[in-house]
Amino acid sequence: MIIKHQRGRGNKVHLFLDDEYVITTDVNFWLDNYISDGTEIDEDDWQKLVDGINYKKALNKCADLLSRREHSVKELKQKLLRTVDEKSADRAIERYLESGYLDDRHFCESLVEYLYNVKKYSSNHVRQECYKRGVDSSIINSVLDNFEVDNIKTIIELIKKKYSTKLEQEGGKEKVIAALQRRGFSYSDIKSAFYRIEEDEF
Repeated sequence: MIIKHQRGRGNKVHLFLDDEYVITTDVNFWLDNYISDGTEIDEDDWQKLVDGINYKKALNKCADLLSRREHSVKELKQKLLRTVDEKSADRAIERYLESGYLDDRHFCESLVEYLYNVKKYSSNHVRQECYKRGVDSSIINSVLDNFEVDNIKTIIELIKKKYSTKLEQEGGKEKVIAALQRRGFSYSDIKSAFYRIEEDEF
């Protein structure tokens, strides 16, 4: 097999085998692994080159995704698999785990704090959201144990700040109860919260 390269847009470099396009890499990778045009390359050396290209692509994709927000390991791998093979994805994830830039416990702590304090979700809803993102149950349980949450107090805050005008509408209370249940709050907690509000016990 004869290898050739061609500069693309930006920092892209397109690689060809026997004059047929096969894969694209970037200038930095190609300079580090440069092979002059017309060189004959065997299957093993070509596969090593492809593996290196895909690994670099996976590392770059990890950096891009993690620069936007934190991810769980499962979330990150699912996104990587859209553009790279599983072997490259696993290698890149392992690299980021070793460097400390990927950490399911830290991710879970940040997510739980956000869902409790900003989104005002119930304990059950927070747990479900963490599961949905692929965090291990032992990590979720450990993190949640460190958070003191009063669901009834949270419901009261939501009613006063978010749903007070809706309560004044016809059938408003039923609509508010439904909205709170969609956030994962139990009917008994919602009922207790309304009781406290009506009795001015808050």
